[in-house]
Amino acid sequence: MKKQKSIPEPNFNRFDLLSDEIVFLILDSLDDPLDKKSVSLVCKSLYAIESRHRKILKPLRSEHMKKNLIRYPFISHLDLSLCPVITDSSLGVISGYCKETLRSINLSRPRFFSHVGLSNLLVNCRNLVEIDLSNATNLKDLAAASIAEAKNLEKLWLVRCKSITDIGLGCIAVGCRKLKLLSLKWCFGVGDLGVGLIAVKCKEIRSLDLSYLPITNKCLFQVLELQHLEDLILEGCFGIDDDSLTALKQGCTSLETLDMSRCQNVSHIGLSSLTSAAGCLRQLSLSYGSQVDLALADSLQKLSMLQFIKLDGCQVTSSGLKAIGICCVSLTELSLSKCSGVTDEGLSSLVTKCVDLRKLDVTCCRTITYASVAHITNSCTSLTSLRMESCTMVSAEAFILIGQRCQFLEELDLTENNIDDEGLKSISRCSQLASLKLGICPNITDKGLIHIGNCCSKLIELDLYRSAEITDSSILAIARGCTLIETINIAYCKNITDRSLVSLSKCSKLNTLESRGCPLITSFGLAAIAMGCKQLTKLDIKKCQNIDDTGMVPLAYFSQNLRQINLSYTSVTDVGLLSLANIRCLQSMTVLHLECLTPSGLAAALLACGGLTKVKLPLSFKSLLPPPITEHLEYRGCVFQWRDKAFQTDYDPKSWKLQLTEEE
Repeated sequence: MKKQKSIPEPNFNRFDLLSDEIVFLILDSLDDPLDKKSVSLVCKSLYAIESRHRKILKPLRSEHMKKNLIRYPFISHLDLSLCPVITDSSLGVISGYCKETLRSINLSRPRFFSHVGLSNLLVNCRNLVEIDLSNATNLKDLAAASIAEAKNLEKLWLVRCKSITDIGLGCIAVGCRKLKLLSLKWCFGVGDLGVGLIAVKCKEIRSLDLSYLPITNKCLFQVLELQHLEDLILEGCFGIDDDSLTALKQGCTSLETLDMSRCQNVSHIGLSSLTSAAGCLRQLSLSYGSQVDLALADSLQKLSMLQFIKLDGCQVTSSGLKAIGICCVSLTELSLSKCSGVTDEGLSSLVTKCVDLRKLDVTCCRTITYASVAHITNSCTSLTSLRMESCTMVSAEAFILIGQRCQFLEELDLTENNIDDEGLKSISRCSQLASLKLGICPNITDKGLIHIGNCCSKLIELDLYRSAEITDSSILAIARGCTLIETINIAYCKNITDRSLVSLSKCSKLNTLESRGCPLITSFGLAAIAMGCKQLTKLDIKKCQNIDDTGMVPLAYFSQNLRQINLSYTSVTDVGLLSLANIRCLQSMTVLHLECLTPSGLAAALLACGGLTKVKLPLSFKSLLPPPITEHLEYRGCVFQWRDKAFQTDYDPKSWKLQLTEEE
């Protein structure tokens, strides 16, 4: 007698056999949010588990806030930085649904909420430990008093909260005793009194940003008495001078990071006093400050643990660089970007001593030559980042040394340099390269770039801006060999055609494409990108005259993650612009010099694109759009930027530097 097959129960679901913990592990291993969404759509069981799993939410609009919070009841981190409008009512919804779970909220971009909504949120969400209120320029001391209700607060960002004064900050100091991080950058209403109260009341502070505050030595002494202070940022604090610092008898022994950039009144004398007791200091920034000479270098002698120095924009001397090399042999990072006075002699001496350097920035050090590169590559063979944009005196032969000796490089910026194909062939040995910038390098061709495509499979970012000799052949090699590419800039590579875009459409992780000034690109190539690159978030097709409405349709249908687009000087009309309303994520749009665009078509498109937060438009349209429409859009959170610019002619390679200053 045959054995009968068992008939499964009609409502049986094999996924019900999986425990929540197993599904959580699966979801944790998925980086792409779309993949997680796909899992939740398999069945009701996985839908419910995914709801319980999600802890982070970053919505684009506040209208669906209640629906999202019901869908995800265990949200602990809420990022509202992409929502243009958050009202007191929105904060009321959040406080009602996230009472026990919410631990972190980012309100750094939204407008229209007041101290009333903020108070409601903080009273109800007692477990909040992080709040970012940066750019909330309308918030005043009443809002600061509301913040004081968050007794468990540990991290608070108030960047550009210009209306908060010492009185409001005093309330925060009294109420938020557990603060460990506080950023007050550009809070011009805060002075010595408020900062002093923070230092006296909030003894757990570990990171403090006082950039551009009108403070003096009156509060600095109290700040440096904080026993746990590790990071102190005093950038642009013009009220601090040598007298302030020399009056300090002791420094902060726990300090690890100190930023005194743009402190014009501090010299080596004051710096020596401040660092004399800071034996744990690891990172120091003195950018755009006093001259880096022998005296300043001597003030760093006691900093035996110093690993990172940033001297951007300073006047340096060869003796100063030599001395830094001698007294700071443990350096792993050094930034000399836009420093005047950097010579082969000084730089070569420094890098010869600091052989453990991992990151080096010599951007715009225009007098260094082959000799410097030879010493850098010979001494610092463990470099992972080398930035040398606009080092125009370096000969082509020097770049061969980079590939031969620094094969651990992950980041390499050679913008506006004399590198040629032989240099690229050598650099292709750096198989760990993730970021390569070759903008304005007129001597490179497909021959060299094909080597990069064949050998640098980990490349994520490639910049070929105005490298005019590049054609489709090298882009095909990049697309084939660098499948992880996320960002590519081929702007003003005039020989690029749709073949390049079709090949790049196979790179599924591509999220940023800048192809302005590529006259041979058409809507066909753009359609391929739209269909293949679903992660596309930023698109610049300015001056691609052969792109028209037929390119907008696939973009509107497939590119649902697109947030920023530049359509200037294309052939898009009212119809194409209106079709973009289908992209719910679209937030920023630049629409200059579209010859077939009408005021009525523009108005319809702007109203239909409900998520817009920023639009750049010709000034001529300002008087043509009905005021009620612009007022409605502004109320919805959209900011208009009007541009009065004459129509630019086609790209002239002899005048690109002039055009750089004019481009949007």
